[in-house]
Amino acid sequence: MSAPTIGQLEREISNRIRSLYNVELGLRPTKINCHFFHGELAITLENSVTKVEQILMKSGSDILAEQVRIDIDRIIVPQIQDMIEEVIDKPVLDLISHTNLRTGRTGIIVFIENLPEVRNPQAIPKARKKNVAGWNSSAF
Repeated sequence: MSAPTIGQLEREISNRIRSLYNVELGLRPTKINCHFFHGELAITLENSVTKVEQILMKSGSDILAEQVRIDIDRIIVPQIQDMIEEVIDKPVLDLISHTNLRTGRTGIIVFIENLPEVRNPQAIPKARKKNVAGWNSSAF
């Protein structure tokens, strides 16, 4: 079986995050963007705040809503990291996630040491020669 394209990996990660949010939180983010860069993977989610968090924010219980989000992240972020490692078959060095409870948006930055092996490494913005697995760097 040949290596996937970078777009296929990005779609797979997006689909799995959507499924994870649905199964774990009963929530379906309306938009998920996922893009690889030279040593990072950037993921954005829209409408990623639960009804409970929304109700708490509307009632003025911002601190409690933030605590709920911290607890949700303790559960869901390790699952996202494990899933990404499974999809790209590379270890994640670090993962930073933040959800803005007012806008309902979540941003995730994933740091990886090496890009996954793909059929079209030239499609990765700002891909560095040394990070593109399986690509002949003398061809650049």
